[in-house]
Amino acid sequence: MTTVNESSSTSLELTDQEIFAAHEGGKLGIAATASLADPRALSIAYTPGVARVSRAIAEDAALAERYTWTNRLVAVVSDGTAVLGLGDIGPRASLPVMEGKAALFKQFGGLNSIPLVLDTTDVDQIVETLVRLRPSFGAVNLEDIAAPRCFELETRVVEALDCPVMHDDQHGTAIVVLAALRNALTVVGRELKDIKIVISGAGAAGVACAKILRAAGATEITVIDSRGIIHGGRDGLHPVKAELAEITNPRGLTGNLPEALAGADVFIGVSSSAVPEELIATMAPGAIVFALSNPDPEIHPEVAARHAAVVATGRSDFPNQINNVLAFPGVFRGALDAGARRISENMKLAAATAIAAVAEDELSADKIMPSPLDPRVGPEVAAAVARAAKEDGVA
Repeated sequence: MTTVNESSSTSLELTDQEIFAAHEGGKLGIAATASLADPRALSIAYTPGVARVSRAIAEDAALAERYTWTNRLVAVVSDGTAVLGLGDIGPRASLPVMEGKAALFKQFGGLNSIPLVLDTTDVDQIVETLVRLRPSFGAVNLEDIAAPRCFELETRVVEALDCPVMHDDQHGTAIVVLAALRNALTVVGRELKDIKIVISGAGAAGVACAKILRAAGATEITVIDSRGIIHGGRDGLHPVKAELAEITNPRGLTGNLPEALAGADVFIGVSSSAVPEELIATMAPGAIVFALSNPDPEIHPEVAARHAAVVATGRSDFPNQINNVLAFPGVFRGALDAGARRISENMKLAAATAIAAVAEDELSADKIMPSPLDPRVGPEVAAAVARAAKEDGVA
């Protein structure tokens, strides 16, 4: 018997038989959108009719956006080095996850997508591969690529391609965290500019969360990695963490989690490090705890709730699930709708605002986020992102 999380009680139990049966043959397929019901339809969809369309595109490459699926196609790209909670399992083992991601794009964003798992971890080779494949897709969702290589890879791919590119483990996570935090702060009657935030984890998600929270107006953010609090005087900082040290920790804190959490208003966990209850108890009154590690949160939400006013996790079997599926389908849909060449910081901020707004009518300590199944989320996010793309001049 396999459960969602065997270390905790949950009403949702999944058997190996039903899981493997659902994945047999993969989770994706190709469906024709043009009729092939009779000889005339076949002649229009394929030869000889298709030749006219190909000639037209050869004369004007921009017509490919209208007469092929590229402007609605997202490439979901991974090397399998940081998959969910599984780690470096390689490209073949990562493919079921990428197929699932593609299915989510279709369900929640109305977008076609194709998983591309690459048998290389070399940044140059991945960039070259995507450059050569560029005529086949309209956007790139980088997925489950290990830090710190993911930072360089995203930057290089953005520079190399003239289409929207986003590493979802970074920015999808950051968008939904910002949305959730805005609503949680409304519940407790606080403002982003006045609070002390602690982020546990300085990988892909942690770095992106720190940056988007700063861009949204947070002034005091402390980030912790496996060696403790990140600060400017610490030796051996990777360039990404050195940059982080410049924009966070304004009080110059040193030490580790106890020093960071004392009097803090918000804890955001995006690492696998467990947090003892006694440290959560040292946070400020009305604290907010986002324990987002899966499948095991940094602290059990029921334990955190003894000391915090609002508690959220990344899981569906506790209140306040913070899930990337609220963000990435709408972000890519909006970017493609607007014809955006890239995804700007304002587009991400707009996505967070739109997600938070969907939950405003029913806002409470146990409901700071809309359900991932709420049909309003994708369209609202897409519309907000498209508007921001036009305002930023990237459309």
